Amino acid sequence: MTDHYDVIVIGAGPAGYVAAIRCAQLGLSAACIDDFKGKDGKASLGGTCLNVGCIPSKALLDSSEQYHRLQHQFGAHGIKARNPTIDVGTMIARKDKIVASLTNGISMLFKANGVDHMFGHGRLLPDKHVEVRDERGESRRVSGEHVILASGSVPIDIPVAPVDGERIVDSSGALEFTEVPTRLGVIGAGVIGLELGSVWRRLGSEVVILEALDDFLPVVDTQIAKEAHKVFKKQGLNIKLGARVTNAENQGDKVQVEYQIDGAEQHLELDRLIVAVGRRPNTEELLDSSAGVGRDERGFVEVDEHCQTAAPGIYAIGDAVRGPMLAHKGSEEGVAVAERIAGQSGHVNYEVIPWVIYTAPEIAWVGKTEQELKHSGVDFRAGVFPFAATGRALAMEEPVGRVKILADAQSDRVLGVHIVGPHASELIGEAVVAMEFAASAEDLARTVHAHPTLSEAMHEAALAVSKRAIHKVN
Repeated sequence: MTDHYDVIVIGAGPAGYVAAIRCAQLGLSAACIDDFKGKDGKASLGGTCLNVGCIPSKALLDSSEQYHRLQHQFGAHGIKARNPTIDVGTMIARKDKIVASLTNGISMLFKANGVDHMFGHGRLLPDKHVEVRDERGESRRVSGEHVILASGSVPIDIPVAPVDGERIVDSSGALEFTEVPTRLGVIGAGVIGLELGSVWRRLGSEVVILEALDDFLPVVDTQIAKEAHKVFKKQGLNIKLGARVTNAENQGDKVQVEYQIDGAEQHLELDRLIVAVGRRPNTEELLDSSAGVGRDERGFVEVDEHCQTAAPGIYAIGDAVRGPMLAHKGSEEGVAVAERIAGQSGHVNYEVIPWVIYTAPEIAWVGKTEQELKHSGVDFRAGVFPFAATGRALAMEEPVGRVKILADAQSDRVLGVHIVGPHASELIGEAVVAMEFAASAEDLARTVHAHPTLSEAMHEAALAVSKRAIHKVN
């Protein structure tokens, strides 16, 4: 390893490691600094997403969904099992194996592309120098022509529910339960809370989700959110809206939770409590005060539309900057910044970044919601089509949900697509491509979709924009 590089990246999550690899592909010498440790206490690349976020949570979601289907859906197919059980230890071990495979894969990619990995905490100093402090407290300094800050995010703590890692846990701790809690509480009905609550509900927990807001998933299109809420209640998720937690205490074998709804005091006794109220940028120990890089009041590194900070040659990407805290958003910013450093025209279209909640049914969307368009005074048309009217969804025993397409009333350009239903995370890709190329609802309506597929719901929703869906009454 040298002491000077073309590019130094601080952080090896989906934003940082992708940026480092793309820099190396473009012929730049690159180093990636990261201090994340895996369960074995050793350095583990991939950041929160691969280690304790996106990947492990999806592994558990898939395992729990298979168990749920065996109990409640396979019978309709004529598949019967007597007294099925879940081995939580095996499920967690499978999750860990997947995580290890992917994190080791990044290490191999670094080696293949010539990226130097430095284990330690990276801190930006003046003049594009970076201090790397290892777990022994020893440090070295390296410098770069450019520095990319990709320090990611961490769970938000709330004083009324202090995380102890035993009975009261954050999202990471919720991935490591050794047994199914009889009664599980979740603070927060956002993406993380709903996904983790779904995992343990399917496995047999009685789950109560306490959400301080009065509206369920306010960032989601209202029609889609209402349908999802109805389905989750039917599945047994007890979602309490307008519930403000005032105190949570680990009492050894139980967690006592106090909360208020409309000013009335309520009480819960739980086996475990998950605090999932969101994430904040991990930037508190990232910047030397004289480095010339600013943070806003919420801790985000201040950048322009090209992820450039106020200091020349210093960029910031991913969860450390404005915009949605999504792995794919961070990765694309990493690619764009690497290409701009190399003299190319890197770009991210923030208007067409997809969102996904990996519950069952899944929820996915891109673009504007109906409430946003109404608030902005945009004249639009909507086309909605239910999965219950598609042959493939019925054959899969997954008829719940719908596709909703919003298009400009004059130009017919697609402004937003919203899905609740089976494989919504995969279906939303078609909508992203369509919007990236400024497609109209008519373009989607005239695109041939294979039969029978779930994507036919997208086709029919596009037809429904002009009230000519074939398989539903308009």
